[in-house]
Amino acid sequence: MTAAVLRFEDSAEYERFMGRWTRAVARVFLDWLAVAPGASWLDVGCGTGVLAETVLHLCAPASVHAVDVEPAQLAAAARGPAGAHVHFATGDARQLPFADAAFDAVASALLLNFVAERALALAEMRRVACPGGLIAAYVWDFAEELSPSGPLRKAMRRFGAEAPAVPGTESSGLQALQALFEATGLDIIETRTIDVCLSYENLEDFWQAQTPAYAPHTRIIAAMTDSDRASLMRAVAHSLPVGPSGTIQYCARANAIKSRVPPLT
Repeated sequence: MTAAVLRFEDSAEYERFMGRWTRAVARVFLDWLAVAPGASWLDVGCGTGVLAETVLHLCAPASVHAVDVEPAQLAAAARGPAGAHVHFATGDARQLPFADAAFDAVASALLLNFVAERALALAEMRRVACPGGLIAAYVWDFAEELSPSGPLRKAMRRFGAEAPAVPGTESSGLQALQALFEATGLDIIETRTIDVCLSYENLEDFWQAQTPAYAPHTRIIAAMTDSDRASLMRAVAHSLPVGPSGTIQYCARANAIKSRVPPLT
């Protein structure tokens, strides 16, 4: 699921860039949601299927449906481990192709900040959730520059290069998420942060993962001279903790929120 200014069309590069981080957060997120076994799930903006796959592994669902607007992402998800067990389909968060009150749990990973009409998307998630059902989401903390791309973006600014704004940065904080869910009339709203720390084999591994072709910052870096690009890489290397064997480990933060659809009265 994307904003008009950013298209996640290359599923392989997206998986290399974000897959390891999404999997690490998804496990903590689902444990926090604590949905009972036998629930019907909807993953909104499923991308390459990481959240749906993790629901299958951890939550013993009765069924899992998942939607995204990018055909390449859906194709990759269908080829993945969840392909035989999840119902993947084309769908826009702002107009979900499901009946009212169809799911016990409706969740999204790394979606809401990229949707320009966030209130409409959340209203749709509420519409397709049953009374008393769960609605939950998480996004990277772009406002505090704590996403997986944060170290590269901060190094670009120190170097004097433009670091393009991430769509919906102002809506990625916990207070903004809380306000959005409250305005949609949801109940029992809770928020939390999820910090995950992951490793890269070396600087080259980090660099290749962090510069997918579809990303605006990658195009800016590609337009640099060889000398400037090498200087930027050195700036990144100096800003990251490097282990004795050359490994790089750092942490990113996701902001998570969960709520309930008010029961029928």
